[in-house]
Amino acid sequence: MFIAVWLLLAASAMQAQNFEDFFTDRTLRVDYVFTGNDHEQQIALDELSAYPGWAGRRKHLSEMPLESHGQLVMRDKATGRIIYATSFSSLFQEWTATDEAKEVTKSFENCFQMPFPKETAEVEITLMNYRHEVMAKLKHTVDPSDILIRQKGRELVTPHKYTVKNGSPAECIDIAILAEGYRPEEMELFYEDAAKVSEFLYSYEPFKSLQHKFNFVAVATESIDSGVSVPKRDEWKQTSFSSNYSTFYSDRYLTTSRLKSVHDALAGIPYEHIIVLANTEEYGGGGIYNSLMLTAAHHSTFRPVVVHEFGHSFAGLADEYFYDDDVMSGSYPLDIEPWEPNITTLVNFDSKWKDMLKKGTPIPTINQDTPVGVFEGGGYSSRGVYRPAFDCRMRTNSSPEFCPVCDRAIRRIVDFYTE
Repeated sequence: MFIAVWLLLAASAMQAQNFEDFFTDRTLRVDYVFTGNDHEQQIALDELSAYPGWAGRRKHLSEMPLESHGQLVMRDKATGRIIYATSFSSLFQEWTATDEAKEVTKSFENCFQMPFPKETAEVEITLMNYRHEVMAKLKHTVDPSDILIRQKGRELVTPHKYTVKNGSPAECIDIAILAEGYRPEEMELFYEDAAKVSEFLYSYEPFKSLQHKFNFVAVATESIDSGVSVPKRDEWKQTSFSSNYSTFYSDRYLTTSRLKSVHDALAGIPYEHIIVLANTEEYGGGGIYNSLMLTAAHHSTFRPVVVHEFGHSFAGLADEYFYDDDVMSGSYPLDIEPWEPNITTLVNFDSKWKDMLKKGTPIPTINQDTPVGVFEGGGYSSRGVYRPAFDCRMRTNSSPEFCPVCDRAIRRIVDFYTE
């Protein structure tokens, strides 16, 4: 099923498509609820809404940037032609690999943006597990004249200002930076913190070379309390997006499941990717591909962590660190090739960075000075999962750069959105 979907998308992508043929310059936001456990999952449609303007890509519309565990496909209802496609991961799908998901059923909010169709369209959303098996699928119709599509972002737009603006939303990748745990009197501090994000990203290649392709907008979402929730200390704060540490009982994993609040705060502001800055000195963060990332703005590791988490949320890069005891040990079955571009189980290494290996490079690679190799350990596992370099920004905070494989993966994603 997984291969069939990709062959269908590839065939559709061969047909030239102009944005104006199928879409207006507006954004369709579709909210879903993902629910279930490790063996049974469902998708429910929650709400449709519309924003003014479309900040997403206008080329490669029927292609997916990466494979991932989630797919969203829009077809023209009259012809059945694929007119938009994207891929994603979700906190829900991460949770299904935990031990808790074997015994408990939970639900999670999810929000996705698509260009607004001119004519009736059919949207199909698919969730797959870590074995690339379809776990849930939902198909529904979008009538652009539906009076119950909620209109958002026309008036009460959250206060914001650009920290970097290199071009229009049609020309650049728009990154929205949101405040979490900043009280009204702390907004100047937030704007200072937000300005550091682009500075930190631009200090690493390939973002340094590609900085002209990004816009950064700081969005001043005010919280009642200062700081964020730290459950291990029984500290619970009233913040804009109810974020907390100890996600999946991992102390440093900072996330939020309140995605509708996040996207509501951005209504009327052009954005494609989301960074949430937490007003805390507690170490941690989290990044989910094509969803959002969070990071602590006042820990000493702010610079490397924001770059690392953006590698997850923007480019779909995997964690390259590893240890034996982890709550997500089921994330990478050793008989399945991971979808992330920077780790492999060698099941289909040809699809990864085999073309970048110097002739004669041993597998596994032992020599730490080898620029591109096949080093055992990655994706949380010390055995059977391999990474391309001994060290990389996706492995340690002390690494001064992305490895060549991650660098190439980021460049490919930037090109996909902008070329």
